Amino acid sequence: MKLLGISAYYHDSAAAIVQDGEIIAAAQEERFTRKKHDPSFPGNAVRFCLQYAGCGPSDLDAIVFYDKPLLKFDRLLETYYAFSPRGLTSFVGAVPVWIKEKMFLRRLIHEEMEKIGDYNRKKARLLFPEHHLSHAASAFFPSPFDRAAILTIDGVGEWATASVSHGEGNRITVLKELHFPHSLGLLYSAFTYFLGFRVNSGEYKLMGLAPYGNPDSEDMRKFYAAITGTLVSIKEDGSLWLDQKYFGYSTGLRMVNDRKWAELFGFSRREPESEIGQEHCDLALAIQRVTEEIVLKMAAEAKRLTGAECLCMAGGVALNCVANAKLRAKGLFSDLFVQPAAGDAGGALGAALAGYHIYFNGARNDREGSDGMKGALLGPEFSDLDAAAMSRKYKARYVRFGDFAALCDRVASLIAGGAVVGWMQGRMEFGPRALGARSILADARNPEMQKKLNLKIKFRESFRPFAPSVLAEDCGLYFEDISSSPYMQLVAAVRQDRRVGLPDDYAVLTMSEKRDCRRSDLPAVTHVDFSARLQTVNRETNPRYWGLLASFRNLTGCSVIVNTSFNVRGEPIVCTPEEAYRCFMSTGMDYLVIGDFLFCREDQPEWSGSDGTAPATAPA
Repeated sequence: MKLLGISAYYHDSAAAIVQDGEIIAAAQEERFTRKKHDPSFPGNAVRFCLQYAGCGPSDLDAIVFYDKPLLKFDRLLETYYAFSPRGLTSFVGAVPVWIKEKMFLRRLIHEEMEKIGDYNRKKARLLFPEHHLSHAASAFFPSPFDRAAILTIDGVGEWATASVSHGEGNRITVLKELHFPHSLGLLYSAFTYFLGFRVNSGEYKLMGLAPYGNPDSEDMRKFYAAITGTLVSIKEDGSLWLDQKYFGYSTGLRMVNDRKWAELFGFSRREPESEIGQEHCDLALAIQRVTEEIVLKMAAEAKRLTGAECLCMAGGVALNCVANAKLRAKGLFSDLFVQPAAGDAGGALGAALAGYHIYFNGARNDREGSDGMKGALLGPEFSDLDAAAMSRKYKARYVRFGDFAALCDRVASLIAGGAVVGWMQGRMEFGPRALGARSILADARNPEMQKKLNLKIKFRESFRPFAPSVLAEDCGLYFEDISSSPYMQLVAAVRQDRRVGLPDDYAVLTMSEKRDCRRSDLPAVTHVDFSARLQTVNRETNPRYWGLLASFRNLTGCSVIVNTSFNVRGEPIVCTPEEAYRCFMSTGMDYLVIGDFLFCREDQPEWSGSDGTAPATAPA
């Protein structure tokens, strides 16, 4: 039985295909169209999934869309009615789009599928699980648990903004929901907007900015009090109430009332790309702490309602790896599984799994304690023939290795020597994290590497931290209280014996001065609070990446390297060899590896092309 899952028409459109409960393929549309967070129908992703599964549209037992558009339309109408006459302009603009596209979604899906191949709309079965059920299914069914509590938290689905469910076998029972407009995801996104970052993509930046805040400062305490005393009322079960006088997302085109927020916090909204001050850092820390408190309360309620020993998480807020780590450390649950593609892209996968297990009553596969995500390596892969064809097109010069171990030894020596290496191997990752298939790699021991990667390679804000990849078997040598984090969904503290003492005047240093202080013998991946968002690499799930790390360990005695996504600011992660080469030549990377091919920048012909992704100057 084959089921195709689809998420589309909001952000991060994606497709996934499941056969007899096994995840066969999944990919985001942005990787094919090169449009960041592409919301359009994922035609390219659907084609890839069908091709990889060896079938056509007519072979599908069902197509499963990740939410219920009519229920979402009901929420839209009720919200505008409740807040009228506010939002009339927004209502007039939004409703015709909904009537044209969302209300006739069945017809749209039929039309798009007919463009892809042989398809009979009269025989096709379309299913529409609710948004948060799709999220819950994406987390529980691939998890290694037969029974678990499920917590989903995001901006909003149809009505639900958070849910607690109980998963057992092939069943999911929704036990409790929080409804719009009261939403932890939208609250966090409101601060993303107010601090000058883009909603639905800048939340990572807000999380990375928070550790620069001063937890003992008067401003931080004042901001925390303003949030919890004015903006949001938090209940013991984790439910929350947001004072809508301060927000604009229900009926308007802005997240917040800029004037009221400026009065509340004592400064105006930060303009994008403008200088970041200490007040911005302190406010980021305040909302991060509020978020962590709410997540912990929701998780405790999930524990109370289900009595389960294990917890599964999905939804955009589940990508907050700092909150996830606090939850894990709390010890409410014996084990935790966070869906790697926790946002809306993962909804496509969850929709297909919900269709198979819940609608068709399909049994779950026995995975003997491992998850079913296959390391999240579910996207397209390319052969040496593809790499050779790309090389001919660009007259690129390379060395081809016949022995992969020799290639790993060579690349390990390059990284140890200070080189930055683009690394493309096997199937592309599904989800927002690069996990060693489409990665940029560097030496975590190099004290200049964070600044170099941010300003010369990634062209992004210099305060943002980088993630380490570490051999799973050596994780405890470098990080405290953690043994497994295969999908970069947790932060961990660098071991005390690897840290370097901070200067006595650290608290009064500027943001850039704090960033430049050396904190450990892994300075490129140690954030200002001594944390790191780590990936543990297992030989079984990612043998080629594991082989490179093993070579680096053999050469240097260190099992850790920097791993950041193979893209530049504003650009999706690369998919094809051509995209990898163009990104390589448009940045300051020193070497590129595609399969068994090694490209050295100094050997390449003069580069006159441009992919238009790198800004003329790096941001502050």
